[in-house]
Amino acid sequence: MAAEKYAPVITLDGPGGAGKGTVSMLLAKQLGWHLLDSGALYRLVGLAAEHHGVALDNEASLAVLAEHLDVQFLVSKDELVQVILEGEDVSQELRTERVGGLASQVAPLPAVRQALLARQRAFNEEPGLICDGRDMGTVVFPDAPLKIYLTATADERARRREQQLREKGITASLADLKKDILERDARDMNRETAPLRPAEDAVEVDSTTLSITEVVDLILAEAKSRGLISQASSA
Repeated sequence: MAAEKYAPVITLDGPGGAGKGTVSMLLAKQLGWHLLDSGALYRLVGLAAEHHGVALDNEASLAVLAEHLDVQFLVSKDELVQVILEGEDVSQELRTERVGGLASQVAPLPAVRQALLARQRAFNEEPGLICDGRDMGTVVFPDAPLKIYLTATADERARRREQQLREKGITASLADLKKDILERDARDMNRETAPLRPAEDAVEVDSTTLSITEVVDLILAEAKSRGLISQASSA
């Protein structure tokens, strides 16, 4: 049997608001690698269940859906990530409160979590994979040749979130946003299953005072130093 081709993986873990999504998208676009947005998967399972008429308490059937989830994450020309589920663009629908409610019902199910672990690993195809989440380097791809733990201060992450909301015409309290961020950090870091933490061999990047471009360039330089990409890829 021929040896399986090796596809390099770069994982980006870290708390919400550190810039993982944007950085991952730009890395995937520049390198021409596949992209995995792990945070969207539970929403996708919930949406797929709705499309196929699968009850949200039918753990066995949900696990089958999760294991065979037909999804692609595509970086569009305007540098937005398109989420394609079974051939349909569900990018906008995926972020609705309704779909978030579906996700909250399927996420606690052990069989679904186990099935999604296998599905996430199946994204690892040539020429390479960029994946972001909270346990990519510690649980999903523990052997990844480059693991990044991207973080920023709670104040900076709250400021970024407030700016995002303001651009959408939404007014929010900076103090309340910071409180929410700190509470989510505590939940993520103290949960029993796959708590948020840097992998032992992760490169920790504090993006508080860095631009998105600087963070991307730093990661590309690290990837090049490890022989994962060529000079041309990082140019």
